[in-house]
Amino acid sequence: MENTAGPRSALVWDDAFLNYRFSDTHPMNPVRLKLTHRLAKTLGVLDREKLLQVKPPVATDAELATIHSIDYIAQVRAASSDANSTDPATIANIASVYEAVGLGTEDCPVFADLHESSARIAGGSLAAAKAIWSGQVDRAVNFAGGMHHAQRSMASGFCIYNDAALAVQHMLDQGAERIAYVDLDAHHGDGVEQAFVNDPRVLTISVHETGLLLFPGTGFAKDIGGPQAEGYAVNVAVPASVGDAGYLRAVHAVVPQLLRSFGPEVLVTQHGADGHRHDPLADLNLSVDGQRQLMIDASDWAEDFAGGKWLALGGGGYSPVKVVPRAWAHLIGIAADTPIPLKTEIPMEWRELVSQELGLATDDVVSSMSDDADVWWRSWEVGYDPADATDQSIMATRKAVFPMHGLDPWFD
Repeated sequence: MENTAGPRSALVWDDAFLNYRFSDTHPMNPVRLKLTHRLAKTLGVLDREKLLQVKPPVATDAELATIHSIDYIAQVRAASSDANSTDPATIANIASVYEAVGLGTEDCPVFADLHESSARIAGGSLAAAKAIWSGQVDRAVNFAGGMHHAQRSMASGFCIYNDAALAVQHMLDQGAERIAYVDLDAHHGDGVEQAFVNDPRVLTISVHETGLLLFPGTGFAKDIGGPQAEGYAVNVAVPASVGDAGYLRAVHAVVPQLLRSFGPEVLVTQHGADGHRHDPLADLNLSVDGQRQLMIDASDWAEDFAGGKWLALGGGGYSPVKVVPRAWAHLIGIAADTPIPLKTEIPMEWRELVSQELGLATDDVVSSMSDDADVWWRSWEVGYDPADATDQSIMATRKAVFPMHGLDPWFD
């Protein structure tokens, strides 16, 4: 039954999320999660009357096996056990066996809590999906989630278990007939796409920096899904340094049209913050203001096309002070229907926390929830510019998939 009282939105959180830590120098530093949660709390968007607080369980092996192979789960467990070993044979085994499935690599080093911390993130997104599908809430956020690169039998791109795919699969197993997944990370959402590449019940859309320049090197307009689901994998590979105007144009020229045609029962979105101009691992040149606009758009898409049902996930993002906490605090506020005004000043309490955590002077810590950026974009209806690289990418995608959904690549 639908929930008629109490919060209609949920936040998944536990300080144990901070245990997902590859090393002291790895870009996926959990301090970005801690600072996000504390900023949202400081700004007052964790109001329990507006936001149900959900504690993430550790996903069971059986739950993980709905997406990942049993052998791979066993290898992750074994790698966790072997992580602190000083035995030469064990160390050699990590190099020869685990690296074959992406573990013990530069991107995905092994550590003692590898399995449990990864399974907890997966369990968090699964709990969010359960809360939405059961009608307990309409919206849920797990900003620790969005591990979209993990494959069925391989770790990849800092991701061990694919929580997004796990959440989608749960809803399918409960009877969902149409789930839409929209990936707004700087990197292609390859793991989620591959999980459902032959399943027309799942529409995956990824808008990302071109794989000609960026990991994982996939996700082009021609990649439209497997033979049983052609047109249900959608990729817009935008050029580097596209900026807010170009990226928003690309998203709005493809995503809402397909969502309207597809009519999902639930919308799942991934909001990696690594498209920001300060992120060290990508080049999209976005602002926090642009990212916030995309979150507002996702909220609107959920209302317009998915009956208000929305699961929002985090993802990439490797600027732990200037970008990630601001972006995802905005995400929490929007999901809770208490959006943080762009001109909001960041409280000194949070800036002092950053100073303590990272040794920065408070004057060097970002002080506003806005980058004061102009997020105007030229809508597709204004016209197609064949000389513009972004428009070329948009048109390539529209030509590849729009006709399969009864849409006209030139006019819809």
